[in-house]
Amino acid sequence: METEPPALEAAFEIEGMTCAACVRRLENRVGRLAGVEEIQVNLATERMSVRYRADAIDEGKIVGAVEKAGFRTRPGEEEEAKSRSATLKVEGMTCAACARRVEGALQSLEGVGDATVNLGTEEALVEYDSRRVRLRDLRGAIVEAGYQLGASEETGEDRRARKGAEIRAQKQSLLVAALFWAPLFAIEMGGMAGLPLPDFLSFELHPLRLGWLHLLLVLPVVWIGRRIYVDGTRALWHGGPNMFSLISIGTTAAFLFSSWGLGRVALGAAATFHTYFPAVSTIVTLMLLGRYLEAMARNRAGEAMRALLDLQPRTASLLVDGEQRPVPIEEVEVGDLLRVRPGERVPADGEVVEGRSAVDESMLTGESLPIAKGAGDRLIGGSINREGLLTLRATRVGRDTVLAQIVKLVEKAQQGKAAVSRLADVVAGYFVPAVIGIAAVAAVAWLLAGAGAAFVVQIFVAVLIIACPCSLGLATPAAIMVGTGRGAQLGILIKSAEALEEIHRLDTLILDKTGTITRGRPEVVEIVALDQSSETDILSWAASVEQGSEHPLALAVLRRAREAKAALRPLSGFEAVPGHGARARVDNTWEVVVGNRRMMAEGPGIEVDEEQAARLADQGRSPVWVAVDGRLLGLIGVADAPRETSAAAIRQLRADGLHVAMVTGDARRTAEAIARQVGIDDVRAEVLPADKAKVVRVLQEGGRRVAMVGDGVNDAPALVQANVGIAIGAGTDVAMEAADLVLMNSRLSDVARALRLSRAMMRTIKQNLFWAFFYNSVGLPVAAGVLYAFGGPLLSPMIASLAMAFSSVSVVANALRLKRFEK
Repeated sequence: METEPPALEAAFEIEGMTCAACVRRLENRVGRLAGVEEIQVNLATERMSVRYRADAIDEGKIVGAVEKAGFRTRPGEEEEAKSRSATLKVEGMTCAACARRVEGALQSLEGVGDATVNLGTEEALVEYDSRRVRLRDLRGAIVEAGYQLGASEETGEDRRARKGAEIRAQKQSLLVAALFWAPLFAIEMGGMAGLPLPDFLSFELHPLRLGWLHLLLVLPVVWIGRRIYVDGTRALWHGGPNMFSLISIGTTAAFLFSSWGLGRVALGAAATFHTYFPAVSTIVTLMLLGRYLEAMARNRAGEAMRALLDLQPRTASLLVDGEQRPVPIEEVEVGDLLRVRPGERVPADGEVVEGRSAVDESMLTGESLPIAKGAGDRLIGGSINREGLLTLRATRVGRDTVLAQIVKLVEKAQQGKAAVSRLADVVAGYFVPAVIGIAAVAAVAWLLAGAGAAFVVQIFVAVLIIACPCSLGLATPAAIMVGTGRGAQLGILIKSAEALEEIHRLDTLILDKTGTITRGRPEVVEIVALDQSSETDILSWAASVEQGSEHPLALAVLRRAREAKAALRPLSGFEAVPGHGARARVDNTWEVVVGNRRMMAEGPGIEVDEEQAARLADQGRSPVWVAVDGRLLGLIGVADAPRETSAAAIRQLRADGLHVAMVTGDARRTAEAIARQVGIDDVRAEVLPADKAKVVRVLQEGGRRVAMVGDGVNDAPALVQANVGIAIGAGTDVAMEAADLVLMNSRLSDVARALRLSRAMMRTIKQNLFWAFFYNSVGLPVAAGVLYAFGGPLLSPMIASLAMAFSSVSVVANALRLKRFEK
């Protein structure tokens, strides 16, 4: 039976989107393609992510659909690099001979399987064995052949440079437009305000002269803002009008009406005319101002992400045969030895080989204090070496580093959409056509009511200009972009927009005990000898069996046995019983059982000393029984102390309105003792790993919205079952993969912080949506002349354009307040 090909994911940067209507149109166009399973478009980040079936569609068709929808696209940075292959940009080639020369240089390297150079694209595709040749060797061969290396792909720095250039271009356009707008606006406002003007600037005396002056001053402004008309017309042509379409229709109508009037005066058919040239100039200039301010605000919204990207150093100090030389960070590979001096950033994830120092990981984990590092300790790329000289061996590079994964998670969350934004998306899909309809109806209604043509044009233009679908489209993504970026700075990684929305609805929090409430490093604190056995003998028998286990309690027994220099005997037939203990044959003779009371009862049916076990459990110590050939030798008391911050964090969680419970496989007395220390009343003890998910499910069936916090492999099913799974960052990769939220600093207090951050983000999203809906709901009737019909003021197109620009900027500005979140 053939299996269905797995779905692929691709990310694209989209150029040309201006409002939520653009997002809706793009999602509809691409989403209708056969083979596309899911699409998400984010207006704030200008990115589109698509999950599709490779057997039904390829990226070329997706790009084609984007272009048919009226937008431009470029591939994103999400694609995974192919195994043992590299695409290198080669500059300086002029003919086929150059291409052949580069191919020969690459193929001459031992370990290169194939090398193909494309002169047209100036790229070299190289297949190579990374065990025999390094990427830096490939680059070196190209340089030695007499050519230069170009950037193979747009990096985060390249993207920032491009965005910066775009903002500078917008600013320049705005300033030039303002130079032509200012005199036209001064003439218009001066006349309206009754200020004394020279006779030659009197419209009543010289309407033709002023008309031509108005036209000469407005044309450069319209030309500078031509992108508005090009994009607006393209969107109309493709059947998905956007904000630029509204501006284009409104200002074109005003421009043509004024030009028609000027032509009549020039031909002598009229003595004067109503000019909207100043209004057109003002609308376009304010539009350019609004887009510039919005671009600046969006740029600020991404500062947290840029701060993460800036953590990656550009070069690394590579050690080769004892000699140190700088290399680009792209050339660092797994297994390389790197030297990190005091004050430098760690270039890649790795393990300390030599040296001792204190390392600042605050930008990655939120932990403010530097952490002592020595031989064997793990280093995170992007952290800062504060004191000593360190040598590390790279274990993860490029897209595999913790920093890269953090960036990827944050980007993925920023691309997502919270369910609360679905209403805005639906409204945005019909918004622009509805506004055009409202403008037309209002104009016809006033025309039928006997209003003049100039008045009708003013109403028509004002309605089109004041509408702001952009604020609807930015309401959710702007808040998510700022909030998730701020969370990443605090060591809180929210992996999806859906999880963000779910967090603030939680009413129940389940905490795993070991490694979550406690430090996760149990220690042997007491040994109780029975049957005249010595403590050393008990340790020797127990540790001999625990050699085959990775359980935290087993590791504690092994550490104590090594400290006491107890003999470790050979074992065979090892069997671990999850949630109970382990058994094995020691010295091929003795049947040794180590575990809890249930382990003793199930095996040889050994009677345990309940009084001793109760005493240890009441002190928060886990009793580990040791029996040899059915004879009980004694028990070992193992304690895992609560983290210093656990009690305060749990108090805060309860103050925030959450019901907090603890689930653990430990004996009930032990679990309850730990629970008393940290202030938890609801204890689910003696729960087997496979049953943790059942505990979550039972609570959910009772109507509760549950979050599960854990750090181990056995927590993964419960993390998936929970409404929100929260992984402690120091835990296993499996738990972090299964979770919706990752706490990089392994602090339980960050759960409360994440909850408050989620609530702040959702509050901001709702404020933005309320403002966007309220603004449009009030603005459209006012622009249509409803107040004027009852004796109120009439809204001019210039004031409408100012209100429109303020609306979208205010939404992003409100989202930027999340950058100050600290609690």
